[in-house]
Amino acid sequence: MITENCHPGLHKETALTPGNFLDPEVRAFLEENTEVISSGNLTPEIRLRLLTPRCRFWKERADLWPFADPFWAIYWPGGQALSRYILDNPDIVRMGSVLDLGSGCGATAIAAVMSGASHVLANDIDPIAGMAMVINCELNNVNPFPIAIKNITDTKLDKWDLIVLGDMFYDEHLADCLHHWLGKCIKMYGTKVLIGDPGRPQFTGHIIHRQLHKVMEYSLPKPTRQENNGLTSSIVWSYQP
Repeated sequence: MITENCHPGLHKETALTPGNFLDPEVRAFLEENTEVISSGNLTPEIRLRLLTPRCRFWKERADLWPFADPFWAIYWPGGQALSRYILDNPDIVRMGSVLDLGSGCGATAIAAVMSGASHVLANDIDPIAGMAMVINCELNNVNPFPIAIKNITDTKLDKWDLIVLGDMFYDEHLADCLHHWLGKCIKMYGTKVLIGDPGRPQFTGHIIHRQLHKVMEYSLPKPTRQENNGLTSSIVWSYQP
């Protein structure tokens, strides 16, 4: 089942309601082992539950974490830049449909809702990320949006006004798949695509980089630099094949 505010093109077997993710035991575990923060990143307007240096699993052995690796629990630089850009430029999403691909903690999807998007779908392959997104929506007094827990690039193309993706070009095979899939979305529907990335070599060295237009560059706050091996800035790119 999908919620009433879903994009009309969504497949019912794909988009899940937030209630699907509200397992009380998992929620309690996440709340015990993450921290609510709104500082040290580019979007102090958005509160998020994340892993921080004060959390047990920041230094604990990774194999003790009982779920898939919690990539969602880090507010990555590309996602920060996208979220900041949307909050500062709400007209790019207002009254439009937005797909947040590889949503993680859900910050960019939350920014889109805050900025007036009429339909938002968040996507991630980790069901625990779905739980985290619901919790983060609650922290920001945002009505939870539908969440697709699967590799959405393997599904039928849907029409979106805007697709956003941050920090997704970390693997060559995934980068190739995204390059192909995003190109099809643009060709078929004229979808606008914004990509956030701090300049990882897997991204800057990929062929897609030749088809990008630099939209905005943000200097990263000190805590984000420290958590990301000294990366100093993050850029929003428009993909224009």
